[in-house]
Amino acid sequence: MRFFTVALALLAGALVHATPTTEIAARQVGDLQCNVDRLGIVAALATTQGTLKLLGSQLASDSAAAADVQSVESSITGAQDAIGVIAKALLEGQTAPAAARTDVIGNLTNAHSTLAGISASGASGVTLKAALAELAVAQSSGLGVIDNCK
Repeated sequence: MRFFTVALALLAGALVHATPTTEIAARQVGDLQCNVDRLGIVAALATTQGTLKLLGSQLASDSAAAADVQSVESSITGAQDAIGVIAKALLEGQTAPAAARTDVIGNLTNAHSTLAGISASGASGVTLKAALAELAVAQSSGLGVIDNCK
């Protein structure tokens, strides 16, 4: 929920804060699709975190799978933290740090690789599929940010 709030602050701040040049200002605010993608990644990661909590509880008796779920949760948190760094930079009228963008991509890649390696069936299998689908939405939105927020 905290990252959804950051996203809304980013969107509002980008619309309110003036920046030194028109080019930077246009990139900061972004067009409608850019902002939809920004909100999309934030919302999808928050949803994925909730699903991972359920999956972790469903797989608690399998120590290896539970550890993998914790690893995925850490990667999602890392991506969210990097998005927060980017949001702060944009709100302050600065260029988003390349390292933060790299952190988002790396953490999402790690999360997907680890999550895809978990084996589950029954109710936990359904939850696993949901988590993978939510993560795919986050990844797609992240690619949208790269493509549309120039």
